[in-house]
Amino acid sequence: MANQSQKIVYKLVLTGGPCGGKTTGQSRLSTFFENLGWKVFRVPETATVLLSGGVKFADLTPDEAVKFQENLLKTMIQIENTFFELGRSCQRNCLIICDRGAMDASAFISKEKWEAMCTANNWNSVELRDNRYNHIVHMVSAANGAEDFYSLEDHACRSEGVELARELDYNAAAAWIGHPYFDVIDNSTDFDKKMNRLIACVCQKIGLDTGDRLNVNSKKRKFLVKTPLAPDSEFPAFQDFDVVHNYLQSDLRKAQVRLRKRGQKGHWSYIHTLRKFHPTNLQSVEVRTQLTHRDYLNLLPQRDDAHFTIFKKRRCFIYNNQYYQLDIYRQPTHPRCRGLVLLETYSAAYDQSALIASLPKFLTIEKEVTGDPAYSMYNLSLKEDWKTSKRYYTGNDRHGQTKTLMNGHHDDKPNGLNGVVKINGHASEKMNGHAAEKMNGHTGEKNNGHTVDKMNGHATEKMNGHATDKLNGYAAEKMNGHAADKVNGYNDKPASRGAKLNGTNLNGHAPKYNGSVMNGSAHDAELENFRKTHRMDLGSPKMTKVAVKI
Repeated sequence: MANQSQKIVYKLVLTGGPCGGKTTGQSRLSTFFENLGWKVFRVPETATVLLSGGVKFADLTPDEAVKFQENLLKTMIQIENTFFELGRSCQRNCLIICDRGAMDASAFISKEKWEAMCTANNWNSVELRDNRYNHIVHMVSAANGAEDFYSLEDHACRSEGVELARELDYNAAAAWIGHPYFDVIDNSTDFDKKMNRLIACVCQKIGLDTGDRLNVNSKKRKFLVKTPLAPDSEFPAFQDFDVVHNYLQSDLRKAQVRLRKRGQKGHWSYIHTLRKFHPTNLQSVEVRTQLTHRDYLNLLPQRDDAHFTIFKKRRCFIYNNQYYQLDIYRQPTHPRCRGLVLLETYSAAYDQSALIASLPKFLTIEKEVTGDPAYSMYNLSLKEDWKTSKRYYTGNDRHGQTKTLMNGHHDDKPNGLNGVVKINGHASEKMNGHAAEKMNGHTGEKNNGHTVDKMNGHATEKMNGHATDKLNGYAAEKMNGHAADKVNGYNDKPASRGAKLNGTNLNGHAPKYNGSVMNGSAHDAELENFRKTHRMDLGSPKMTKVAVKI
């Protein structure tokens, strides 16, 4: 493995219905990561520990069942905390595999009783679901799609028939809907391939480059959805989140860097994402780090002033054993995002018609936009018009060089190549024609980002002006070389003039847009509002993930 500047502690939950492969999956994951030199801890299933002591859930009264689930959850949290502490003190990279997690308890009691239990114990779903664990993997029960292999043998506490197993499997999945990194491993392949898909899924989320070692065909697919949407009653069980994205300053040829905050009812989780381009295999790798509230506030002033903040409502749901995210773009942002709704999922299907046919029937799909730079969030957030922008990003060529559309002008030539993409000998005037080559079917959003050799005069060898081996430690006095009372070179006073779009000032300081403060000054209000209204997130996993080559 490559040298890593910081240790990784990765908290993984394996959940799912009975006979889904969780026990075997734990063993296979343990062997795989121990062979890489990692320390692996396996947290036992708390319910099995308690039920093996003579407790029969079916014999409990409703009140006893609720109290049992409450005590089970308290016990689970304490057991997990013991392993989490061991992970923090371990000197090696550490994978902690939890056999089910905190939200599984909510699958066995009513929503009202679950909420009452959380209130009584000062718990909330964002902390228990989103901030406590780095990744959730749902192993679909053999009772759903592999019935011939469903068995009650070799499990002393298992007594479910096929129908009940299917119901429990669905409830277990529904309990985790909304976690930012939730994957479903179904029974569409044989069992060995199912285990390989599990391992590949975990490696991909951590940022481990396994090359061809694991044969996995699944990739991210994106679809444009026609509005208006169907009423909520036509959706399966779903979770809605408020999501805010901010791009940070970085070198386009090296990486895209962005912050995301995501929450419900005033409770938030925070993620730092670094999307790096691999120079030899033309793939991009995303390295995600879960942040505390303090880290987020320290990084937010480094936002790239060339981009709007992106505001979304994100709806997460499961349809036919497939996990979906529906992103509904909100104002204030660029007019190009008005009414924009995108559906995302991961699929290994090669047949386009079969894939389209499998999508949710209650949504009207206009077209697939996977790989289309016009639907890259990086491009959608640009303040400049695409036809005149030097930042419109179309991917990387076979030499690993960034391709941008520059209106007929040559930029500085990186590594001897200019950064202009020309169409029929001309710089592209046709930005929605997307002349740039697609990279393995992925859009520019998938393949690294950001621009120019220097950002606000800072050398690109440093990440936003800071040494890259320090992600969470930033000096408070200066941000990006500017006095702390300025953000990206601007003070908090309204600007007297600036670029306009449809009569609206876009330098981010003064105007209102549809009654809302326009992007830019909204950041400052957001910072101040955070300080006043958001409590510190003390339970977030402290994990700096590094992409490494095996």
